[in-house]
Amino acid sequence: MRDFDLNSMFLFIVAGIIVVFVMAQSIFFLYKAWNRARELGMTGSILKRVARASAAFTVAPAIAIILGVITLSKFLGLPLPWLRLSILGALTYELPAATSAAAALGVSISEGVTDPQVYSTIAWVMTLGIMSGLIIITLFLKKIQEGIQSLKKRDTKWGDIFLNALFLGMISAFLGMIFADVTTGLEGWIPVFVMLISSLLMLVCGFFVQVLKVKWMEDYALPISMLGAMALSIPITKLLG
Repeated sequence: MRDFDLNSMFLFIVAGIIVVFVMAQSIFFLYKAWNRARELGMTGSILKRVARASAAFTVAPAIAIILGVITLSKFLGLPLPWLRLSILGALTYELPAATSAAAALGVSISEGVTDPQVYSTIAWVMTLGIMSGLIIITLFLKKIQEGIQSLKKRDTKWGDIFLNALFLGMISAFLGMIFADVTTGLEGWIPVFVMLISSLLMLVCGFFVQVLKVKWMEDYALPISMLGAMALSIPITKLLG
């Protein structure tokens, strides 16, 4: 039986078709928006300036996404992470989803998947999990927004507490993965130290943005903290692993 190939040409073709389709949609709506802006009286120079600024601000989040593709590509090959993080996926979701599915299947993320059933299971977990957001937003977003606005009108303080609690609840899901192995020894603390370094780098970026008024760093804070933490994770792993 032929070995399963994570980077087969078939997977690249399927992923490429979907990515090209989405890019075509983006170009179409860009064209429609540009024409509509001209109808509203905006000059070409203003539109070009807006387009250049938007393109520049797109680079910063793209760096973080590329890091996610590189991280997942060793485990899942290039086509699937490229597809997920180019279309609908988010870096904060895709990696934990893939890691959790692999752990449930007893597969190490340090090695590439060789079983097509394991690969398809992880792909389904990543896909079905993120589809829940689309369904909830489509069917219930208006009611959720109305409920939040009603709560904030009745009591602004409790409205803010409720929103902060939702955010902290989301963060706690990721913290569980970070602290899951701290009882196994020093190597279990590696994710914790990497997280602390990433947080420290983010605080440094925040200091530059808020205190020193280096506004351009605001868009690059996430990739800077990620790259720095990833780079420093190597000596930390050698020291504690």
